[in-house]
Amino acid sequence: MAERYDHFIGGQYVAPIEGEYFESTNPATLEVLYSAARGTSADVHAAVTAAGRAFEHASWRDLSPTRRGHLLRRLGDLIGENAEELARMESRDNGKLLREMRGQLTTLPEYLYYYAGLADKVQGSQIPTNSVFMLNYTQREPLGVVGAITPWNSPLTLTTSKLAPALAAGNTVVIKPSEYTSRTVLRLAELAVEAGFPHGVVNVVSGFGAEAGAALVDHPDIAKISFTGSTLTGSRIAASAAARFIGCTLELGGKSPNIVFDDANVGNAAMGVVAGIFAAAGQTCIAGSRVFAHRSVYDELLERVAERARSIVIGDPLLDETELGPLAFEAQRDKVSSYVELGISEGASVLTGGNRPDVDLPGYFYSPTVLTGVDNSMRVTREEIFGPVAAIMPFDTEEEVLRLANDTDYGLAAGVWTQNLARAHRMSRRLEAGTVWVNTYRAMSPMSPRQGYKSSGVGIEHGLESMHEYTHLKSVWINTDEDPVADPFVMRG
Repeated sequence: MAERYDHFIGGQYVAPIEGEYFESTNPATLEVLYSAARGTSADVHAAVTAAGRAFEHASWRDLSPTRRGHLLRRLGDLIGENAEELARMESRDNGKLLREMRGQLTTLPEYLYYYAGLADKVQGSQIPTNSVFMLNYTQREPLGVVGAITPWNSPLTLTTSKLAPALAAGNTVVIKPSEYTSRTVLRLAELAVEAGFPHGVVNVVSGFGAEAGAALVDHPDIAKISFTGSTLTGSRIAASAAARFIGCTLELGGKSPNIVFDDANVGNAAMGVVAGIFAAAGQTCIAGSRVFAHRSVYDELLERVAERARSIVIGDPLLDETELGPLAFEAQRDKVSSYVELGISEGASVLTGGNRPDVDLPGYFYSPTVLTGVDNSMRVTREEIFGPVAAIMPFDTEEEVLRLANDTDYGLAAGVWTQNLARAHRMSRRLEAGTVWVNTYRAMSPMSPRQGYKSSGVGIEHGLESMHEYTHLKSVWINTDEDPVADPFVMRG
């Protein structure tokens, strides 16, 4: 019989108030893995209330920043100790390769260690004034209860990107994970209690976006929302946050250009293109889905990428030899398939892929796909597909490719492949993207801040800058002059 998971509220598992659950399935085998509590506004209210009590309780409110850092470090240790269990859970939940999830879980403790070190280094400053008797200084204070809504493609990594700085800054958190990947986030909340965080500091309400997610966004006691997901949902969250004058951090969609110049190492660039679009079955917001190749190397790059795409080993994500697993759920597979069909109707040609591969499993698999005969005006090059579909286009000049690369509603990431140092700097400066990689793709670190341009988001994740996303800045003025305060309505000579 499949396991059943309740919400995690106030330091313990709590049954859903309305008593309803939903099933989560393995996208590779279609077996039911477990059932999770179907959260409603009542469950969200209970979690926010628990988080609010924890925020005001002396066990958390009066804990020194250094001690908060110790708790984060201990949580990082526990994640490392349970890495294999968590990696297997996540791989079975969303179909990502077990070896990829092992890699993520091996490095994930570093996120906690990094923010553990930052917890007692968020400082204010003394501001010069025009009076020797007036002292003005600033200090940063936690916001309160933070709502975090996290996606299904990298649940633990993307949850930790929000949780770690929020906790380091002294906030408490209510997390609504994706309905497709609830289990590892619930386990993370368990580990937070084991690490020593007071009950109610970390809470998880599982369920659907329209029910639990919307209730969390609209709850009057939430001080901030941090969301990773689609641009459409992000715009709705931004509108709700603006109506209540609270902050939001939004990491949204992307349609990132990966640009290969004529002087590039084409072999390296081809591997960068493959990594940029086929890793994680293309289910990453930073996927390099628009590939621009200089006309002089276009054919060679196309041949190399297509050859590698055809040889990618597709199958059970738990096996070490597998290089591409399934898409996370049926609707996502159908969306990818429909976009490829749309591209064909727009005039694109399928060089390789574009179908369900011959895999001895019933899951939501889709072949690595390369589209040619495309241009930057087609929907397949303008809309986020979120699957293993690369559209490869030729270009002739640097100015042309800059115009094409920036001609998008998105601005999350970009890749540049060139041996010309001056060009690398020019492109990095002029590309409208929050992250630019040169001669690499998908490199990231908790220490490096990232931010989306245009419709790719608002606010900063990772780095020291992200700590400021989870604090209020307070300016304090102190008059040290002991002389009587002058009457403001009496003119002074």
